Amino acid sequence: MALPVRDQVKVWGVVALVFLLLLWFLGHVLLPFLVGGAIAYFLDPTADKLERLGLSRAASTAVITLAMAMIMVLLVLAVIPTLVNQTAALVNQAPEISQRIQAFLMERFPALTDETSILRQTLADIAAFIQSKGGQVAQGVLSSISSVVSALVFIVVVPVVSFYMLLDWDKMVARVDELLPRDHAPVVRHLARQIDQVLAGFVRGQLSVCLVLGTYYSVALMLAGLDFGLVVGAIAGAITFIPYVGAIVGGILAVGLALFQFWGDWVSIGIVAAIFAAGQFLEGNVLTPKLVGKSVGLHPIWLLLALSAFGSVFGFVGMLVAVPVAASIGVLTRFAAERYRASLLYRGIEGRQFEDQDQA
Repeated sequence: MALPVRDQVKVWGVVALVFLLLLWFLGHVLLPFLVGGAIAYFLDPTADKLERLGLSRAASTAVITLAMAMIMVLLVLAVIPTLVNQTAALVNQAPEISQRIQAFLMERFPALTDETSILRQTLADIAAFIQSKGGQVAQGVLSSISSVVSALVFIVVVPVVSFYMLLDWDKMVARVDELLPRDHAPVVRHLARQIDQVLAGFVRGQLSVCLVLGTYYSVALMLAGLDFGLVVGAIAGAITFIPYVGAIVGGILAVGLALFQFWGDWVSIGIVAAIFAAGQFLEGNVLTPKLVGKSVGLHPIWLLLALSAFGSVFGFVGMLVAVPVAASIGVLTRFAAERYRASLLYRGIEGRQFEDQDQA
């Protein structure tokens, strides 16, 4: 005999409360395990494909681990130092860029020569703010991460957790399936498959899109000769998960820097603009349809709300769990809406009578 609905709500309410309390009090401890689990979840389809090609699960995990290690070494040795140096240089050159913009505007609008001009003062304030706060923001991010967990422990624990979770992923899923309440197991499995489809479509697919576009923008802009091409490409790729925002923000930033660097060389400026136009075409017609699919049911606004809410309450750990929680809530909301439309509360007695007559 199943537990009454009221008792079931109490039990699962306690489970949700325990989960939130764990995030609140043990977030700094759980961080490397959450990151390792996210990496294992992201790489599990690759391990499954290698298994279908004839490799064992252990061999598939070993191959993926070696490939990821080589990629990380390449990033640490080649990409990350260049990205940090370009970011620092961009922050330091903000006042010079602002002065060039002021000079350009003054040539076109002589009224701006007035020192009391609001626009002139605004440009000067923006440049000073970027220079003074840019470094502080970067240092604050680094210090907050290092305060959550030491860099050494994080670097050591995350790969180990990822390796073992990827190795035993199918076993863990089967074990969780055995622990499902028997009365609700079919429904839970159905909802879990839908949540996995949303996460697979959005997280795996959209992250792949971000990586491909970020790499494309960075390489193309550097080949075009833009001084801060790697930074602009990284920014544009990172926010590509919001439709059109990545291309618009990155395009405005890149064209603005191109105007500053190549003023008078309209061919170079046009090449920079064409890079983002081609990237937008590539995203909308090739990458997103192939990697993300038509619809995953996770609206960017809902995602941003979840990231903001969980990030403000639980910090960096909350941002990691925000996406799966948002996907779960979205699936559960749609499931509840379907049940509501099938209930008498929605259809009423007349609707039920009409259905009975149609069936008769």
